[in-house]
Amino acid sequence: MIETIEFVLGAVSNTASYLRLWALSLAHSQLGEVFLEQGLSKAWTGNPSLVMAILKSFVLWFPFWGVTMAVLMMMDVMECALHTVRLHWVEFQNKFFHGQGYLYVPFTFKSHKETAMSK
Repeated sequence: MIETIEFVLGAVSNTASYLRLWALSLAHSQLGEVFLEQGLSKAWTGNPSLVMAILKSFVLWFPFWGVTMAVLMMMDVMECALHTVRLHWVEFQNKFFHGQGYLYVPFTFKSHKETAMSK
């Protein structure tokens, strides 16, 4: 019975973890589209002449590129970091870690030295 509950909780946890990554990916694509529509395409709205459209595109390109790259790269870094954490905590711990009931004692050089001296 307990293994069934653990399996269901693990499945729900894995699904929620993947949905979080999917939401970040969706937000990334939507932000890219918003930046394009609200940033660079402003130069092409209305009926400007070709020269004005080119001039506005050139002037707006650098702020558009800077803001877009800054925000989207920060989101990419966060997405990669969350995916790495998810792989370590969710996937690795669920598959390979089985507690044996022993108390965890962290490694210290002091305890190692005392063990070696007592032998």
